[in-house]
Amino acid sequence: EVQLVESGGGLVQPGGSLRLSCAASGFTFSRLAMTWVRQAPGKGLEWVSSISNTGGQTLYADSVKGRFSISRENAKNTLYLQMNSVKPEDTAVYYCASGGRSTYDTRTSGQGTQVTVSS
Repeated sequence: EVQLVESGGGLVQPGGSLRLSCAASGFTFSRLAMTWVRQAPGKGLEWVSSISNTGGQTLYADSVKGRFSISRENAKNTLYLQMNSVKPEDTAVYYCASGGRSTYDTRTSGQGTQVTVSS
C-alpha cells in the first residue's frame, strides 16, 4: 500500500525558513519522480516543484523559484522541500505526490502539512 506522510509545517514569519519532509512507503521510492503541490485557502491545487527519481533534475513553479529547494534521500525514502524567504502567499497545505510535473498523482498523498506565513 502506497503511503505518503508529510510533516514539518508550522507558523513562520515572512522571510523565514521551513523544511518539509515526506516519508514514503509501499513502493520503490527510488524509481519514481516526486512532486510537491499546495492548496491555499479557498483555492485549487497548485504545483510547486518536482524532482527526478535520482534527484538530478528539478523543476520549480515561477512563484517559488529561487526560494524553495526540492531534494530527496532515496536511502531513507524521504522527499524534502526547503522553503526560504517565505511570503504570506506561501500559506497553504503542502502535499507530496508520486510522479513528475505532468504525471503526479495526489490520490495517494497524505493529509498534508499546514504552512502558515504570518507575522
